[in-house]
Amino acid sequence: MRQAGRYLPEFRSIRKDNQDFIKLCLNTKLSSEITLQPIIRFNFDAAIVFSDILLIPHALGQQVNFKKDFGPELQKIDFEIFNNVRKEDFLEKLNPVYEIIKETKNKLSIDNKDTIGFVGAPWTLLLYMLNRKSPKEGNFNVFQKDRNIHNILDKLDEFLKIHIEEQIKSGASIIQIFDSWAGLLPEKDLEFFSYKPIKSLVDFIRQKKSISICFPRNINNYKKFVENVNPDVINIDYNIDPLIIRDTIDITVQGGLDPKILLQNKDIMRDEVTKYLKTFDKKRYIFNLGHGVLPNTDPDMVKYLVDVVRSFNGQ
Repeated sequence: MRQAGRYLPEFRSIRKDNQDFIKLCLNTKLSSEITLQPIIRFNFDAAIVFSDILLIPHALGQQVNFKKDFGPELQKIDFEIFNNVRKEDFLEKLNPVYEIIKETKNKLSIDNKDTIGFVGAPWTLLLYMLNRKSPKEGNFNVFQKDRNIHNILDKLDEFLKIHIEEQIKSGASIIQIFDSWAGLLPEKDLEFFSYKPIKSLVDFIRQKKSISICFPRNINNYKKFVENVNPDVINIDYNIDPLIIRDTIDITVQGGLDPKILLQNKDIMRDEVTKYLKTFDKKRYIFNLGHGVLPNTDPDMVKYLVDVVRSFNGQ
């Protein structure tokens, strides 16, 4: 959950000299270094490659920029380019990502740690590509009748699988699927926009003998998602009651802790972390956050969190 990023001074030092975020993600040397920064500092059990879900529209010919204090800004899709993207060109654009994974895997193999690759879910990518900016409250355009939706979803399914396969070939032993904006979907649209497209990716990952983690953020019914999509692991957000998850879901659960807890004092954080560990003590559970580490988080709090998790004995 954004292990590497703005809360780490070593990351800010690199970012200061590399203002173009897409170029930084595609800089093999620097992105591999960034991927390993939190492993070196905190000795996490796995590394998630430093990249971005919007590299997919970038590789499909849509211009993507990241503006300070605004977030991603995408140009209108040029369907002449989009409809004629070749696999070879797509892979060439994203080759640095695969080199990052290879380099990271090589450095982690000594300690037997996993390298996690990831993709954005088709719905979340579709939303960015058509809305052309982050669909936060107040700037989410309804476009269900857009005639290009089926075309875009088909193309995303094809090229996300290409990207997933290449990440697995390069050494990613797990693929996480981030449906960051699943919570914007009304119940009636979840089947078409979320369940079916993600299940297609999950089935593909399983065919490739790899492991899938799904994070459909802010949905109301995780049980229904799991029943429809059948991932290996379900990553929960911090708005859902963990007791409901414990009592209704049988597969491995990951995450849940509100990242804002890391902005509190150590006693409060220890109590909240312990609550999750006790809740899932008899279940298959991977401790993680329910969203990304916030930029103003003190790295010492992350270190303390790791110590609390590692010292937990079920009492």
